[in-house]
Amino acid sequence: MDNLTIDSSVKRLTPEQKTQFQEWGYVKGLPVFDETSVIMLQKRFHEVVALMPDDLDINHVNMWHKANRWVHDIARTPAILDYVEDLLGPDFYQWAGQFFIKYPGDGTVVPWHQDKQYWPLIPKKAVSVWLAIYDSDDDNGAMQVVRGSHKGGDLSHHHSDDPSHILKQELDADALDQDKIVTLNLNAGEISLHDEGLVHGSGKNDSNRIRAGLTMRFSPTEVRGDLSVWPTFEMSMARGVDRFGHNPVARTPTIDGFPTGLNQLSSDFA
Repeated sequence: MDNLTIDSSVKRLTPEQKTQFQEWGYVKGLPVFDETSVIMLQKRFHEVVALMPDDLDINHVNMWHKANRWVHDIARTPAILDYVEDLLGPDFYQWAGQFFIKYPGDGTVVPWHQDKQYWPLIPKKAVSVWLAIYDSDDDNGAMQVVRGSHKGGDLSHHHSDDPSHILKQELDADALDQDKIVTLNLNAGEISLHDEGLVHGSGKNDSNRIRAGLTMRFSPTEVRGDLSVWPTFEMSMARGVDRFGHNPVARTPTIDGFPTGLNQLSSDFA
């Protein structure tokens, strides 16, 4: 990984932040990279985006941590793993990594949804990290969440044919509690953490600024992927020891590669 330096204010989650995650389903504004490293992060991000063919939408591919060594190594940043460990315990793995980008005025929307409907995990336990590569706020389409909605169980979704929607499953409108919507505004170099059951989405980027983030998804080693539903599921150990052996193990990437679809195997990349 590039010589990225950690912000001097980084520390472990406080008891209050751990309680907030349990009660509200998220924590935001956690520092990771300092201002100098943010500039390097942004430069490297654009180099990675430039790897993609012009006809391939970066929002519609995933598993970057299997395809690209730089992305893999970003997800092994000790400060990020410390935050995740404070929620999941000492033994956990990564199983997904994806960029979400909204260019100025591009009109794309992430509809309201719960992540866990897409993930055949047994049991359903995961923490998602959202690393802000650029500042993210109300003006440029920051993620919004419904506070405490992760406690509501599996909510009803329907298929959306709206071409502006990055995801095609959308929550029924009556499932939203408008009074509990919170914007997860972040400065570049900060992260948010959210629970797999938290209702969230994001609106259009009506600003003249890019909104870009890298998501990294982690689960404790006792969680297994249902291979009958997701045959390409693989784990990449992030910290600790796997005492269960539930899941196939992904190869660690050695190249500056890129995914070309969804949920690819690590063996797809040289």
